[in-house]
Amino acid sequence: MTKYIFVTGGVVSGLGKGITAASLGRLLKNRGLKVAAQKLDPYINVDPGTMSPIQHGEVYVTEDGAETDLDLGHYERFIDEDLNKYSNLTAGKVFSRVLSRERRGEYLGGTVQIIPHVTDEIKSHVYAMEQEDVDVLICEIGGTVGDIESQPFLEAIRQVGLEQGRDNCCYIHVVLVPYISGSNEYKSKPAQHSVKELQGMGVNPDIIILRADGSVGTDIRRKISTFCNVKPECVIENLTMPSLYQCPLMLHTNGLDDVVVEKLQLDVPPADLTEWKQVVSRIATRSKTCTIALVGKYVKLHDAYLSVMESLYHAGFENDSQVEIKWVESEDLTDQNACKEIFADVDGIIVPGGFGDRGIEGMIQAAQYARENNVPYFGICLGMQIMVMEFARGVLGYADANSSEFTPDGKHNVIALMADQQGNIPKGGTMRLGKYPCTVAPGTKMAECYGQTEIWERHRHRYEFNNDFRQEMQDAGLVISGTSPDGRLVETVELPGRAFHLGAQFHPEFKSRPNRAHPLFKGFIAAALKFRTSAQRSLMHL
Repeated sequence: MTKYIFVTGGVVSGLGKGITAASLGRLLKNRGLKVAAQKLDPYINVDPGTMSPIQHGEVYVTEDGAETDLDLGHYERFIDEDLNKYSNLTAGKVFSRVLSRERRGEYLGGTVQIIPHVTDEIKSHVYAMEQEDVDVLICEIGGTVGDIESQPFLEAIRQVGLEQGRDNCCYIHVVLVPYISGSNEYKSKPAQHSVKELQGMGVNPDIIILRADGSVGTDIRRKISTFCNVKPECVIENLTMPSLYQCPLMLHTNGLDDVVVEKLQLDVPPADLTEWKQVVSRIATRSKTCTIALVGKYVKLHDAYLSVMESLYHAGFENDSQVEIKWVESEDLTDQNACKEIFADVDGIIVPGGFGDRGIEGMIQAAQYARENNVPYFGICLGMQIMVMEFARGVLGYADANSSEFTPDGKHNVIALMADQQGNIPKGGTMRLGKYPCTVAPGTKMAECYGQTEIWERHRHRYEFNNDFRQEMQDAGLVISGTSPDGRLVETVELPGRAFHLGAQFHPEFKSRPNRAHPLFKGFIAAALKFRTSAQRSLMHL
């Protein structure tokens, strides 16, 4: 039967519950267990798909097309398992389902209440993961204990412990232990109050994770153990590390997986962390450096591009390179002179996905600069569309080339909706969402990077390359290097004779892993490193 691990957080938000859950998932997987992860979010939005990246960070997309919280990206990167639509649940989705059932008369006229109807809906979503035949489900509760919106979720996981038996459930509570510089000491009282709040909801933590910048000391751990009613060995430090990929090893050293295995009575061998240790060693011994300009409209919140950022780092690991990201607000790129100044010290330019017309012209300026100066360029989703628009303007001479997303009545909309996409498309349901196949043309940069002709990648977009301009662009030198298997949809484009100038309509960042960098990111960073030492880069500094 499936064992359940519930991860909650207290004192303050942003403690790294997701990293803790993901690290534990990696440790348990390396002990031979099939692990799945799940995030329960208390906000009322039905899903993150229509939420602003500036507020919420990136929207992560699973293989089956679910738009989810960014923590699922951490889960997939650490555990290296594909998650699904059951891996993320919001309060909005819960209430929507309950109200829909009430409208259909499924409650037979009874009074609909938080308990049992809302909590039952939450539990049904948790239990649905049993269909995946997993040994252990790690379920993170979003928000902070004490928040009013989290209460139905905490009540639901309390009931799961009652229904499944305490030997089959483990509750982990992550708390902040603040350091007071004036008295030169760590303070345990906030953690104690947070645990008391959780216990007041009927949930007694089995393990307490202490988030701190440095070791809190034996006395603090003993105090928390005594006053929070947990065994001393179950009070575990989670310290701030130079790289988040060191967290599994640090938590393993501190005994986290051992106490979980004991609590859940799992008969498993010790964790084989050979591969993960190799990853961490590779991170620590990098000898090269390159700088990548990330050009976007949400750069004030780096989490808006979290998977892109991590994918660049992964590619750096495999290229023996530290990757420094230069965050560039696209609206600052007003002309080529601004580009020359801002990009003078960069080795590559990446334009990730996004929606809306703000900052578009600056992105086009970036793509032009990359094309005219042979700077490695990688366009993802919107970034691919930007590359096509810039090519149409700079090479074909269509000064008004654009996307029908931004200029619906434009004469030269080289990006547009396909014929079967016309009409009203709801904002909360994109036409292409999740994994789709792509056929790779031989002799292209795509073929060089992937080493195969058939690939699957994840999508999140409405607009496509406009085939009305397809032949004209090809005649002018644009290479269509990836298409849908029927050849109808353009998936990737590139410029020949370049180290790397490529646009992908899909989102490769969702499939990159620290132990297995995505082929396109790996190729992009390799090109950036070559550019860094090239004569071309030297001439740009003159």
